Amino acid sequence: MSQALEKNQDKVNLLGMDLDELETLMECWGQPCFRARQIMLWLYHRRVASFDQMTNISKSFRTELTQRAEIRFPKLVARTQSQVDLSVKYLFELTDGQQIESVLMYDGDRVTVCVSSQVGCAMGCQFCATGQMGMIRNLKAYEILSQLMAIEADLDGPKTATNVVFMGMGEPLANYREVIKALRLMIAPEGLMVAARKITVSTVGLVPRIHAFTAEKMKIGLAISLNATTDEIRTRLMPTNIHYPIREVLQAGKEWAQTMRRRVTIEYVLIRDVNDSLTDARRLRHLLHGIPSKVNLIPYNEIEGVQLRRPSVEQVERFRQQLADGHYVAPVRLSRGNDISAACGQLRTIYNSAGFVLDSSSNIV
Repeated sequence: MSQALEKNQDKVNLLGMDLDELETLMECWGQPCFRARQIMLWLYHRRVASFDQMTNISKSFRTELTQRAEIRFPKLVARTQSQVDLSVKYLFELTDGQQIESVLMYDGDRVTVCVSSQVGCAMGCQFCATGQMGMIRNLKAYEILSQLMAIEADLDGPKTATNVVFMGMGEPLANYREVIKALRLMIAPEGLMVAARKITVSTVGLVPRIHAFTAEKMKIGLAISLNATTDEIRTRLMPTNIHYPIREVLQAGKEWAQTMRRRVTIEYVLIRDVNDSLTDARRLRHLLHGIPSKVNLIPYNEIEGVQLRRPSVEQVERFRQQLADGHYVAPVRLSRGNDISAACGQLRTIYNSAGFVLDSSSNIV
């Protein structure tokens, strides 16, 4: 219940509250417990933005809800569409003025929403634009959920996302409590009812949190951002490797895969002359031996101010073929939204000293 109340807010934000919290709130307000489920169905199934729309609730209680509660969504600041693949990048402003980015991607019948879990990121990965921002704050569960809800509301017709990936701004497992809460609300029968197997959480490899995630036994996918085959190179690219080296990270991923009876996804960003050699490909085959896994190869998406470069198409194919020769599933993941800085590793908002956004992409519609 306390999570629903924020500093300097007189009203309770009902968005992001789970069934137990809403039942407790209804009890405090002298209402029957079944009101909690009613409200959740209106919030998450019907996606209403006003208490007046909750027509199976008495008018007097709707008036009380208006006085004591609210449904808090972020403000859409900009909507930027790719001219290449129709991907859309959304810039949202939160109630405290902070801003985050989310992405909508199309691939045939697949409609994927990429959500953020933090404003900025503390992991400091060299190849990631969000990491250049530094850490500002964690998102609340409702701020995570509302990205998906706002994007689905923007789709033409009665379309919904087929897939959700926690691969936007931030390290999801570093915001563990709120991310888990958001995930539970996404898959709950009275929540957004997203199929658990259609959701994937990506992590740089926070080993204790991977163990905790495994213990949740949620049928949600896990992706580990590996990006190197030696601890020396991975530490240079990803400072967290100092604390959680490759073998520990992969062992945690293996335990998750065995517990969940699913393949863990290994994300590997290919960077020219850093981690893209055929020797790296062979080492990767050796590292993944015995681990139920698949590999997503991601040619590096270049970002301003970072000297890393994207490998040639031919080198990417040679790397992929080495993995294929070892019977590993290793598709090259096409970068979507590259022309609007919405591709993997490119999300960020840049602030001046007054806290205002300085950059935004073109093609705003």
